[in-house]
Amino acid sequence: KGHYTEGVELVENVLDVVRREAEACDCLQGFQVTHSIGGGTGSGMGTLLISRIREDYPDRMMCTFSVVPSPKVSLAVTEPYNATLSVHQLVENADEVMCIDNEALHDICFRTLKLANPTYGDLNHPISSVMSGITCCLRFPGQLNSDLRKLAVNLIPFPRLHFFLVGFAPLNAKGSASYNRISVPELTTQMFDAKNMMAASDPRNGKYLTASALFRGKLYTKEVDEQMLAVQSKNSPYFVEWIPNNIKSSICDIPPQGLPMSVTFVGNSTAIQDLFKRISTHFTAMFKRKAFLHWYT
Repeated sequence: KGHYTEGVELVENVLDVVRREAEACDCLQGFQVTHSIGGGTGSGMGTLLISRIREDYPDRMMCTFSVVPSPKVSLAVTEPYNATLSVHQLVENADEVMCIDNEALHDICFRTLKLANPTYGDLNHPISSVMSGITCCLRFPGQLNSDLRKLAVNLIPFPRLHFFLVGFAPLNAKGSASYNRISVPELTTQMFDAKNMMAASDPRNGKYLTASALFRGKLYTKEVDEQMLAVQSKNSPYFVEWIPNNIKSSICDIPPQGLPMSVTFVGNSTAIQDLFKRISTHFTAMFKRKAFLHWYT
């Protein structure tokens, strides 16, 4: 419905707004789309919008933050169908897809930030930190710059493998923030921690093809490089051996508000397949019985 009937009627109005914004830019780098691929609007209308923007601006980056269905908490019964259809679109039309998942965000809020009943605002906060971290080099001066295109060039070994795990550090509970000294080694440890990933797939189940660390704050490049080398040599089984030096780092001078330094992590790991396997098994189970299919034909 969102992709073929109602979405088609609405998409022109949306594209007009997009065009107006794009014309106001002096140097348009790309587009960021936030949508959920489990529901109808995000998966149908969202992917339609992405493919239309792709037609109008074929040479601009398309970066999406996609909320994927989580393993235990389901918001809609037809999630597997919606997700399967939109993943098909995202493989073709998006350049970078950051996979985010509500359950993993709940875990981060509950375990790391020690919030008993996180609101949607609390769940959105880590996502906004990541979004801000990825684009901070476009907005602030830095020693080692990075942008959406550099990120893609360094993270995507094969065009279809552009589904990333994202993480952010430092994440501390509100009360304990004053006791923790934030240093580069500390950030690096937390950044590669499996509990820090915003999608429900465990990076220890796969290998990293590539990864990117976007540091912010007053840092020395030497220190960052040493840490990245140390991570790779210590955890060499978790990195593929056919891409040497596969962590890209960049440094932006201005830290986020209220923190001396922070790091945003984007990893292209083979463990992301857990997520697609899960959607696929649910899809097959329902499709075998042709359940709910009449809504889609």
